[in-house]
Amino acid sequence: MFVRITLLLLLSVMTLTVRADIKAVDIYSQEELLQLIRQGTELQRIKQDDCQLVKDIEAHASVLKEPLYQYLWGQMLNYGVCVKAEPKRGMDWLRQAAEQGSPEAMFKLAQYYDEGKFLIKDSDRAVSYLFSAASGGNFPAQMMLVKLLGEGHGTPRDYVLAYHWLYNQTFADEKTQQQSEKLLAKLAKLMPDSQVKRAQQPQLHE
Repeated sequence: MFVRITLLLLLSVMTLTVRADIKAVDIYSQEELLQLIRQGTELQRIKQDDCQLVKDIEAHASVLKEPLYQYLWGQMLNYGVCVKAEPKRGMDWLRQAAEQGSPEAMFKLAQYYDEGKFLIKDSDRAVSYLFSAASGGNFPAQMMLVKLLGEGHGTPRDYVLAYHWLYNQTFADEKTQQQSEKLLAKLAKLMPDSQVKRAQQPQLHE
């Protein structure tokens, strides 16, 4: 009897210890989630939080229809993070986020089309997603757009705007600036000098 009581007490203490180690996790704010996505650490964060927010994330995506959460839910389904991997559903959620105007979703879809990951490789379709994201000021999309146009994808009618957006960007570090300069130089070779000079102006005029 004494042994049984002792074992029960030990189990109770162990249970309390485990519960104390499990920290409740609050749902991410829009600003926090956006930062995670831009850093490419959103899925890692979900794992670090012990998958506690799966139901909340799904609700924010499917019920509240918040684009950043649709992006996150789609990526979780694409890679099987805390849920069964279902890339078809995952890509549907990314497309829903893109249709709502999420530059992050547009950029990710463009990457998948360009890489041929989850989707048939189609760099021209990638350009169409990138153009929409770049027009809203998304810097990674602007860089990738100039890169793909410089490689001959897309259409020449997009050259001036794509060049203009990246040329007039503000760069946080020298490495990124040098990469952008190389991409712009390559695209400039496909453009008449008059178009390049026009695209380099602070403001575009018809």
